[in-house]
Amino acid sequence: MSGKRVNAREYQKLLNKLFLQITGLLVGAVVLVLGVRVAFRGQFANGIVRIICLFGNLDWEEGRLIYWCYIQDNLFYILGVVIVIFFLILLRLAMMLFTRYFDQIISGVDQLSQESDQPIQMCPELGFMADKLTEVQTKLRIRTQQAQAAEQRKNDLVVYLAHDIKTPLTSVIGYLSLLNEDKSLFREQMARYIRIALEKAYRLETLINEFFEITRYRFQSVPLQLEDVDLCYMMVQISDELYPKLMERGKTMELEVPEDLHIRADSDKMARVFNNILKNAIAYSEPASPIRVSAHAEPGRVLIRFTNRGAIPQDRLDDIFEKFYRLDAARSSATGGAGLGLAIARDIVRLHGGEVTARSDGENTVFTVVLPQPQSNQPQKGVNSRGTT
Repeated sequence: MSGKRVNAREYQKLLNKLFLQITGLLVGAVVLVLGVRVAFRGQFANGIVRIICLFGNLDWEEGRLIYWCYIQDNLFYILGVVIVIFFLILLRLAMMLFTRYFDQIISGVDQLSQESDQPIQMCPELGFMADKLTEVQTKLRIRTQQAQAAEQRKNDLVVYLAHDIKTPLTSVIGYLSLLNEDKSLFREQMARYIRIALEKAYRLETLINEFFEITRYRFQSVPLQLEDVDLCYMMVQISDELYPKLMERGKTMELEVPEDLHIRADSDKMARVFNNILKNAIAYSEPASPIRVSAHAEPGRVLIRFTNRGAIPQDRLDDIFEKFYRLDAARSSATGGAGLGLAIARDIVRLHGGEVTARSDGENTVFTVVLPQPQSNQPQKGVNSRGTT
């Protein structure tokens, strides 16, 4: 009912305009008919009699007799003819009014079908129609841009795939060619070449797996196996898995996660999110610095924050979640990343109906994962783990 009232208000200006125009024509018709009826009396009638006398060479009485016999007695029929003629004129004017509106609507639809960037404009009483068509025009433009962006992403995926795979593949071929061509290599040198070729092959495998994963999240429907996940226990497991990387760089992980805080998520995919964010923090934070993970529940959501020392330029905070983006190409190559970790993390979080953001104050960088939380357990106490738990 409310929708119908809104539509009625939108049409009201047009209805008022049409009502006034048609009413004006009808009033004009009535005035004309009354004017014709009055005109055939008094001075106007005397004028007609004079004209009859003049052209018929008759006296006044003969002219009046002809007037009464042929005009006044047939006044009903004369008025009928006048009314019919005026009705046809009125109909024509009404059709012109309506066709003017139709012409504007058709012009707007043509402009819409031609995907014109010009705003659709109509007369004020058709403003609601112009607004509707402009809304459709905007939606079509957005969908077109999204389709073009999706196509561009696919093209970029192929380009980046070829580019990132080429380097390790060239290294593997190069070292294997040396082993095949030079039979006089020392055992230690051969072992070194084999080790490097194997490392490059592993890197190649990692890149291909990441490419397949980002493609799956971006272009396919990925089902989620939602379950109740103990967030504290998951973070402890991930910190244990990352212990060698932390020790290699002299870093520690501090956990401040309530022991009874649970999230509703796909445990495998959400573990991948936290793993990717922490790997990024390990790779780009300052040497021998701590990485702090904290979490708390708010009404309807859970916030997980990853804080590390190290700044990201403000103009790059949005770019770091784009696929293939690297803050430092050389360091990323050293760690074997393809610039897909944070992009994959964002896609997984969005699949869960959440969001991941980053901010940097010039000294610390904070990644925040926000997940929707059904009414469930609320945190009571936290576990503070120094080192790598």
